[in-house]
Amino acid sequence: MKDAQKPDHVSLNTLVSRLKEGQFVIPDFQREFEWQPWDIKDLMRSIFLDYYIGSLLLWKGKKANFDSLSCEIIYGFDNKTGQHSWDYDSGNPVHIVLDCQQRLTALYYAFVAPDVALPNRKNRAVYFVHVDKFMDERYDEAFQYDWLSRRFNKILNNREVQYAEHIFPLSVVGAGGWDLGNWVQGYEEYWKNMAKDAEASGDNSNAEAAVRHAEDAHNFGMHLKGITEEYQIAYIELDSDLAVDKVCDIFTQINSRGIRLDVFDLINALLKPKGLQLKHMWRKASDQLNFVETGKMNVYVLQVMSILCQSYCSPKYLYYLLPGQEKQVRTAKGELRKEILIPDTNDFKMRWDHAVDALVTAIDLLRHPHEFGAISSKYLPYVSILPVFSALQAECKNLPPSKQLEAQRKTRHWYWASVFTNRYSGSVESTSARDFLDVVAWMQGDDVGPALLQEFKDRFHTLELRKETKKGTSVYNGIFNLLVLQGARDWMTGNVPQHSDLDDHHIVPASWGNSHLKNANIHTILNRTPLTADTNRNVIKERLPNEYLPELIVNSSEAQVRTILESHFISPAAQDILLRVTFGPEDYEAFIVERQRTIIEAIENLLIKERLDLSVPLRELDQKIEKVELGLRQIIVSTLDDNAELLPPHIVHKIDESIRRAAKKNAAIDVENFHALASKLEFADLRELLDIITSKVTWAQFEPRFANKVTLNTKFGQLAELRNGIRHSRTVDEIMRKEGEAAMLWFDKVLSR
Repeated sequence: MKDAQKPDHVSLNTLVSRLKEGQFVIPDFQREFEWQPWDIKDLMRSIFLDYYIGSLLLWKGKKANFDSLSCEIIYGFDNKTGQHSWDYDSGNPVHIVLDCQQRLTALYYAFVAPDVALPNRKNRAVYFVHVDKFMDERYDEAFQYDWLSRRFNKILNNREVQYAEHIFPLSVVGAGGWDLGNWVQGYEEYWKNMAKDAEASGDNSNAEAAVRHAEDAHNFGMHLKGITEEYQIAYIELDSDLAVDKVCDIFTQINSRGIRLDVFDLINALLKPKGLQLKHMWRKASDQLNFVETGKMNVYVLQVMSILCQSYCSPKYLYYLLPGQEKQVRTAKGELRKEILIPDTNDFKMRWDHAVDALVTAIDLLRHPHEFGAISSKYLPYVSILPVFSALQAECKNLPPSKQLEAQRKTRHWYWASVFTNRYSGSVESTSARDFLDVVAWMQGDDVGPALLQEFKDRFHTLELRKETKKGTSVYNGIFNLLVLQGARDWMTGNVPQHSDLDDHHIVPASWGNSHLKNANIHTILNRTPLTADTNRNVIKERLPNEYLPELIVNSSEAQVRTILESHFISPAAQDILLRVTFGPEDYEAFIVERQRTIIEAIENLLIKERLDLSVPLRELDQKIEKVELGLRQIIVSTLDDNAELLPPHIVHKIDESIRRAAKKNAAIDVENFHALASKLEFADLRELLDIITSKVTWAQFEPRFANKVTLNTKFGQLAELRNGIRHSRTVDEIMRKEGEAAMLWFDKVLSR
């Protein structure tokens, strides 16, 4: 049996030489080079202190292996071509790097110093050692890097300056030949000459320092010789004749322990033997998804695929996305059978593209200032909600056009409920699966909807917004998103500003709060609002509102200022507090309490009652209709003495069925609490209220108030038509509006009797 593994060691000098020759290549299923500049610096420190840096896992290559794994050159190698891939015949590959490619690439970057910027950086970094600090054992300070500043460029091009400032560029190690020895010899000679010159001039102090530096130079040279020639890096070489699938299996086994690779890397490895270039697919898609700042977006694409395929997205389910992979499922009869979700690579590519499109759509919606208001990635309440939100957007598109509007409404309701209940703050895979199934069922006709909606309705009143002081939390960002959606107007111009210019700034300045308040309440979202930098700099200017608001009023009018502030959820009462002449901590507390009330009221108005998508005039009409509906409920309760047994039987049946459906979705709902008439009417719609009043069983009791059934039916019809037009986003023409407003006036008069 041929040896599959060959443990061995290689010196640093030899390894760097092989790197320069291009002997090491990276298989496509490896992740990109992603070390930060300080990671490379720390690796250099470890090598110079003779620490163990781990072992390499290499596969002795041959042309078939290099081709099958679509190997790439080390990051930064032969930068003149500007290419990631390379031609086998024109290169000099020997080994495929299966593990520790980050360290290997870092070694190349530090010691060879290629003319290429680090990933996601504009400039290249050059690494060096402060020899004097190294010899003083100040190791944390000794290892540094520079972004090729003008000063450091001069240092790199002048060895005498390097010697004088004790700077050893690590690229000297990679230069090869006699360069390292010449540098060390020149460094020592420089300080010996400096010592002679100082002694000749009688400068004993500088002479002693120069002698010490010359000794350090000699000792540093000896240390360099030991590190470059004797420092050994361990590696394991797999035989070139091992099959590709076995090599991929070894790779996944090694990376399932220790520092774990994410599931994208593992899926990538498992797809390689099937001829699928997943990393290339991700590179093509990544530019479309770069609005969101996360390292998990490639995994999110797979999760969206999985949710749409099988409703689940935890890692174990992602493996069933592999083409031809069998999955065991249980039938409705309890029998086990096997199925294949994705038959071939073409189907995988199609589903991948579909998932990418769903994510692009979702991100565009979330960042839109009139849809969800996350105008910057830093104001996304959650990144982890993206897979399920994207999958739901894809489901909405698959519905008939007539149902898409209502499906989007339900998706929005679920989204905001998730934001304000902190639903996606922890582990999310199981939550995503459950929410996807519940919301899809709701889209398809479930009247009650997910239990989360009731939880949101129950909990939003108890939100302690004064504690929301950190950007990035779901509630903090959710409030900021609502302010953007509200169309918060600029305080100087009165216009809705470009949303790219907005950031959240303090209403009462932070400098005042730091001096007058005992805690961090000055940074609460209740004291922050979307403002442009110009407004913050030219209007507020670290002043209290009682200084800058009067200026705004003088320059425009009090009515205009009130309108602008109300677009920021600052009520007239809150404005009056801010204008108090002797504004102190008690006044700030009163302002915070009032703004809490206003924002909670806005959450109820915009999200619970789903008026977010309405224009301001329609929003006001909807509130008036709701007032009529609540008034009708009160009249029914008082007229029937709060006795549910007096309701028509068919109405009782419909209401009880709605209550039972709600209880199935929300364990907090106890059907036993809905015996009273007032509580039952919470589940009655406008038409059912009309049926209760006009029923043969009850009309005699309501006739003295409403007098005429025909008139009552007409007014109910006009009111219902306006309400349905508003709540279902249908066109509300002038006739419908006028008739609805007339019906509301009629009901106001009748209900006030």
